[in-house]
Amino acid sequence: MLTNDYVPGAPNWIDLGSRDTEAAAAFYKALFGWEFQSAGPDAGGYGMFQLAGQTVAALGPLQDAEAQSAWTVYFESADAEATSKAVEQAGGSVRFPPMDIFDQGRLAGYTDPGGAEFAVWQPGTNKGLDQVGAGGLCWTELYTTDAERSKAFYRTIFDWDYEEMPLPQGEGTYVVASRSGGGQEGSHGGIMQLGTDMLPDGTGYWQPYFSVADTDAVVAKATENGGTVLMPGTDLAGVGRIALLKDPEGSFFALLHPVESMS
Repeated sequence: MLTNDYVPGAPNWIDLGSRDTEAAAAFYKALFGWEFQSAGPDAGGYGMFQLAGQTVAALGPLQDAEAQSAWTVYFESADAEATSKAVEQAGGSVRFPPMDIFDQGRLAGYTDPGGAEFAVWQPGTNKGLDQVGAGGLCWTELYTTDAERSKAFYRTIFDWDYEEMPLPQGEGTYVVASRSGGGQEGSHGGIMQLGTDMLPDGTGYWQPYFSVADTDAVVAKATENGGTVLMPGTDLAGVGRIALLKDPEGSFFALLHPVESMS
């Protein structure tokens, strides 16, 4: 699972782009107890979701009139310029080039060959999320129409290691991604191949999982507050109880009550 002992290639930030940040902040506060804290007048409406004073995610207004609300997963880069070149050479595209965010670090945004958007954060004074795991981001998952191509792309960019696991009832293979040389202790996400009919617009995307104490209770809160349940609480052997949701603006996210927390 994720830790905040960040290394290159590991998820180290996540933010939500929204057309109505006030409504989005209220929705996620109702679900997770997150408090929204503005980053100040120079941040253009961007700010942090905090839990007990620790940053667990971020929220900002969409800048592109054509963009749809979505969560964006960031992975650590030691050199955003080098990562941008590697992305293009590996068949991806640069959505926006590296830029400085005050003295906090550098960010850049990309689209992988399967259409999934992601970003990198090169730390400056801001090393990444204060808290992952309980109450925050605990897993990342890529849905793609071509898992083999995705594996090759991200291995080129981040040097990830992979372990393949069979899905129940022979439904295919789930790929667990880990930091280079980290083994299972360094795992941070998965890659799952799906048909185009199971993907919005037939395009791949990265989905965040947030750790919760009670999956079904949070699903109920999501429904009460305008969210959509795509998959209700479901037990996965050796993993925990998960659920798949969309928030009121259509952003995909998931819940996980980890098996180690289950009695």
